[in-house]
Amino acid sequence: MTKQREQILKEFKKKYKLLKKYNYHYYEKDDPKIDDGEYDKIKNELLNFEKKFPFVSKVGSVKEIVGHTPSKKFSKIKHLKPMLSLSNAFSKEDMKDFKEKILNYLNFKDQDIEFFSEPKIDGISASLIYTDGVLSKGLSRGDGTTGEDILENLKTIKDIPKNIKKYNPPKTLEIRGEVFINKSNFLKIKDNFKNPRNAAGGSLRQKKSSETAKIPLKFLAHGFGVIEPIFFKTQSEFVSKIENWGFVVNKHNKVVKNIDEIENQHKSIEHLRSKLDYDIDGIVYKVNQINLQKRLGSTANAPRWAIAYKFSSEKAVTKIKNIIIQVGRTGAITPVAKVEPVNVGGVLVSNATLHNEEEIKRKDIRVGDTVLLQRAGDVIPQVISVQKNLRNKNSKEFQFPKKCLCGANTIKEISKTTKKEDAVRRCNRGYACQFTVKEKLKHMVSKDAFNIDGLGKKVIDNFFEIGLIKEPADIFKLNFDKILNLEGWGKLSVENLKKAILKAKKISLNRFIYSIGIRHIGQENAKTLAGFFGEIKKFERLFLEDNRDKILKNLIELDGIGETQVDSIKNFFSDKKNTKIVESLINHLDIENFSLVAKKGIFSGKNLMITGGLEKMSRAEAKTLAEENGAKVFGSLSKKLNYLVVGNSKPTKSKIEKAESLNIKILNEEEWYKLLKF
Repeated sequence: MTKQREQILKEFKKKYKLLKKYNYHYYEKDDPKIDDGEYDKIKNELLNFEKKFPFVSKVGSVKEIVGHTPSKKFSKIKHLKPMLSLSNAFSKEDMKDFKEKILNYLNFKDQDIEFFSEPKIDGISASLIYTDGVLSKGLSRGDGTTGEDILENLKTIKDIPKNIKKYNPPKTLEIRGEVFINKSNFLKIKDNFKNPRNAAGGSLRQKKSSETAKIPLKFLAHGFGVIEPIFFKTQSEFVSKIENWGFVVNKHNKVVKNIDEIENQHKSIEHLRSKLDYDIDGIVYKVNQINLQKRLGSTANAPRWAIAYKFSSEKAVTKIKNIIIQVGRTGAITPVAKVEPVNVGGVLVSNATLHNEEEIKRKDIRVGDTVLLQRAGDVIPQVISVQKNLRNKNSKEFQFPKKCLCGANTIKEISKTTKKEDAVRRCNRGYACQFTVKEKLKHMVSKDAFNIDGLGKKVIDNFFEIGLIKEPADIFKLNFDKILNLEGWGKLSVENLKKAILKAKKISLNRFIYSIGIRHIGQENAKTLAGFFGEIKKFERLFLEDNRDKILKNLIELDGIGETQVDSIKNFFSDKKNTKIVESLINHLDIENFSLVAKKGIFSGKNLMITGGLEKMSRAEAKTLAEENGAKVFGSLSKKLNYLVVGNSKPTKSKIEKAESLNIKILNEEEWYKLLKF
């Protein structure tokens, strides 16, 4: 590193730390140490540094610290009902798949379903809770389960009614919506924030509500959480009712009935997009009938009855400088195009995914090619096509490497279901591959696993490279004195990291199982396994080869756990290095026992299995209803079963005969519906 470069980094780092210090006193302590003029001067000097010397970004960026307030200022409150994310659609075909899944789940034949549509505002989600008509709580989305108490700040927004008693609302009414700022209003304050969404988020997190009141925030109501008693039968009726109560709703909301209407309305709103005075990035479509929303329910992350149909991504032309490969946490080898930096939809893009080896061959993508890029769903940059007329005549086909970055041979597995070769190459060395390990560590600290604040992807990369973290257990025995001496770390950030890691030591069994990164074991599978084992001591029996086969035979009985998952668990724990690493991790943790919330119902404490197709509902819905009524649903027949539900359409005769021989009670379809009062 040249002396000039060292001096620039030193000066930037000094000013950057100074700005962070002033930012901390302003936002966290509500005790400004300098006036706005001095603050802006330092900020602008840093912005000029970043513009003139891009390499200073290794220290940090002004954009990361200006306009944000730490969430720890606010007390945290658990949501009455989780605020889930939405699945995304990017095309008409995606919307057809969405509708098809709904019809399959409800066991409806081909028919039109009403959908309520609303433009998807790019704002900050908030939940308003009214008790006996009075606004009593106001929460941010937070992690979806727990939000920040921002009631006083929300009260400053004129669009939010504070008292709706005169309309005789339900005793408990939870209204959900988006806080945002109009584009025209943002222009007046754009020097203080990166974009309108950042302005809304930063303003909501002001410690003093009087500061929030200075920002012209808006609130648009679009949904509900808990309502007791419920007073509407459709989403459209709900929106119409709350509009009469004084809530602002989107004037472009509309009920549509089929894919063609969905597509026409999507194109119409996309055409209006640039003329609207607020940012939108798509349209949300919700099943209109509330009773069908209830039947459809949710997966671990998203409702089955709603989806965000994103608008067309912005595109740009650039050139591929190089193609490199990256290794994922499951050993998947992913090619990435390094491109000449180009602005796509307001974001500077220098990398684009190429998905896999087959994708490169199909599109004939080569180093040096001029390509069309887009940000899929305005998020992930990808190569759409190659402009072959601009290709250099000496260009050569890209030869996909057969070895991992660690030097090991890679393989393409054969799918047990399709019997076809997988499109993805993999390194199967697991924790023996340092590139896989690094990605496993990033997965482990992520939100849905250990959820360790302050230990993000870049920090993991840094700590891994300098040897502070080499395997999962190292996270919980970090040398904080060493970290304190690292560039960019101060006493406060180290102390916060220490607290976050200490907090993460206590983890539920299902999150732990998900965190260790067994291939094919997602959050839902992890919950199923946690329900089976109950406690970590029983889960540890998988480590011993003598116990493993017997346990795996029992796992195959679980609904949702198939051969693919069982083989994956077997392969994972057959690797002694994996077992050793997981054992070492367990020694540093307090893993809570897992018990499924005992739901009371007609099948409380009973085991149940379904064979054959049902006329009025899908197998998936039948499973959900059984569990909601206290049952544990098996995937294969066992003497532990209490009931075998037999559908009218093609039940397996051998299963019925075996159930009869084991004296398992058999329920036909009519008896099943009668018991459920369906």
